[in-house]
Amino acid sequence: MTKKTRTKNAPHWGDATKLVRGGLDRSHYGETAEALYLNSGFVYDAPETAENRFANKDDGYVYGRYGNPTVTMFEERLALLEGAEACYGVASGMAAVYGALACQLKAGDHIVASKALFGSCYQIITNILPRFGITSTLVDGNDMAAWAKAMTPATKAVFLETPSNPTLEIIDIAAVGKIAKDAGACFVVDNIFATPVLQKPLEMGADVIVYSGTKHMDGQGRVLGGAIVSTKAFKEELLKPFLRHTGPSLSPFNAWVLLKGMETLKLRVEAQSESAHAVAEHLSAIKGVSRVIYPHLDSHPQYALAKKQMSKGGTMVTFEVTGGKKKAFDVLRNLRLVDISNNLGDAKSLMTHPASTTHRNIGEEARAMMGITDGMLRLSVGLEDVKDILDDVTQAIAS
Repeated sequence: MTKKTRTKNAPHWGDATKLVRGGLDRSHYGETAEALYLNSGFVYDAPETAENRFANKDDGYVYGRYGNPTVTMFEERLALLEGAEACYGVASGMAAVYGALACQLKAGDHIVASKALFGSCYQIITNILPRFGITSTLVDGNDMAAWAKAMTPATKAVFLETPSNPTLEIIDIAAVGKIAKDAGACFVVDNIFATPVLQKPLEMGADVIVYSGTKHMDGQGRVLGGAIVSTKAFKEELLKPFLRHTGPSLSPFNAWVLLKGMETLKLRVEAQSESAHAVAEHLSAIKGVSRVIYPHLDSHPQYALAKKQMSKGGTMVTFEVTGGKKKAFDVLRNLRLVDISNNLGDAKSLMTHPASTTHRNIGEEARAMMGITDGMLRLSVGLEDVKDILDDVTQAIAS
């Protein structure tokens, strides 16, 4: 039998190498692909071993809800890519958002967040957390004076997503990070749209990063998964006690799929971003399109900041058509190649109408506050030939 081999993570590796080799832990069989451990429990060679593991004196595994070797490989790979001390894999992106916030907040605490939020993030901050006595203030993400003014002695957490979903608002991570640090608050950044390939929030002052692995990390629409990237102290002292007992565990199979997806993450995201940029430029010249939002278009209101924070503009393009909801639905109905779907980050190009899907439940007033109109469409650009994407979107709008 082959001796067990474990890749020694090297911080100096390039991102592509980290995405392929990070966290690799081979069994004694010497398999090339990461091993898939589909078991819920573990056995011990003696009762003392079990006692020591439950007392955290032995770092071995005890139960699937507490940890799994395949999940650990995923966590270590993402932590290495981010240059972070620790990572905790969870069942979904929303489990990551809720876990990162709820693990550190209690009744009487206050959270400050940007107004531009994904629908479920908005619900967590404005509806779910308040049930437990946690108050919130939403601010214009690009108004640093508003961020500073919103901070109180009770502010324990600051949350934002950049680029935001679906309006692709770009927020100055370093500036907000300084405000959060001065207030003694934990700064949590949702980096799902940019991915760790295009943006590194930890380098700009973030304390915690949340991800939906369902999106670009999988990249092929197969499984759900999420992750929370943080310091070792945050993971051990706050996340573990909360997540182990509440149970949003990441399936070993899903972790394995995410590991395999991460091997091509950089290639896919960079190629999709190139295509998205071309699509955004093309849409800007089409009759019937009143507005195109893309971070690396010079028409974007935070273009300079986007160029500074993100190496590319990302895989998402948001645009508005004249004629409101009826015209937007007509565009979706006339698509021949691009699929109608609220998912994103997939190898296949996907389009959705945020006002009636992802942001429907937040209400008309909240959508107006975020700048989400009835004529707005969000396009997740895939890996198809860019000409085919352009032809399909063009004919759908013309029709």
